[in-house]
Amino acid sequence: MREKLRYALYRGAFGALSLLPFPLLYGLSDLLYLVMAKGVKYRRKVIRENLRNSFPEKSERELLDIEKDFYHQFTDNIVETIKLLNMSDRQADKRITVTGGEIVDRYINDGHPVVLYLGHYANWEWVPSVVRHFKAPEFCAQVYKPQHDKAFDRLMLKVRSRFNPVSVPQKQVFRSLVRWRNEDRKFIVGFISDHRSNLNVSHHRTTFLNQMTPFSPGGEEIGNRINAAYLYLDVEKTGRGHYHFTVKEICPESTEGDSPYTRRYLEMLEDTIRRRPGLWLWSHRRWRYK
Repeated sequence: MREKLRYALYRGAFGALSLLPFPLLYGLSDLLYLVMAKGVKYRRKVIRENLRNSFPEKSERELLDIEKDFYHQFTDNIVETIKLLNMSDRQADKRITVTGGEIVDRYINDGHPVVLYLGHYANWEWVPSVVRHFKAPEFCAQVYKPQHDKAFDRLMLKVRSRFNPVSVPQKQVFRSLVRWRNEDRKFIVGFISDHRSNLNVSHHRTTFLNQMTPFSPGGEEIGNRINAAYLYLDVEKTGRGHYHFTVKEICPESTEGDSPYTRRYLEMLEDTIRRRPGLWLWSHRRWRYK
């Protein structure tokens, strides 16, 4: 009963806010920015440590500008995610443009499922809208980590269902993808693969943003089992609430060795981050394990 009540409260609050036009939502975002950046100073210590270690060549002023850009994007992400509950197709097409969709269609038509890599960059919650720019896949799947708060988890699944993706819990990914492949289904699955990786369980490491970084090759290991093609989604912010997504092929110099596609993906993600660093999620503890 408590869970149902919490969900009703969450759904009511998010639903009401999602009805607001974008200018009012961005006004709310500006207020949230003052609270998060100037008031509670949300994870400021983590953010500053990550920035200093990632960009030792930048001045203190440059790092502070990146930090400011991060907080603005962070609060924009909050209101833009809420807006998904009442975001029309027309609004989505106006604010989200995509190039490279034909690459996905080509691989699908050639009999390959597609593993699409992306990072916590700009607004990743709007990424499922790319399915409107593909023709060949039967469906799009997204991998997610269930929230501890079951009522909020239920709400986020509702929000993330805006463009009808199949949401797959992390622990069920391998079984689901292998089953779909055996059933000869035509699908694309998105992996956000820049989470913290635990050195106690991950023996895969690379240099990422000037730091030795553990990573999980799970997406590639599963992809190899289902003969998948590996693609990367490059993201550009073209204006407030406007994004351009570009689908790119992941082409490692060699397919031999340890996780070549994952390593190349991380190189491509780093290039994206360096283009405009403030849009990445600096508040997560990517390098907790040294």
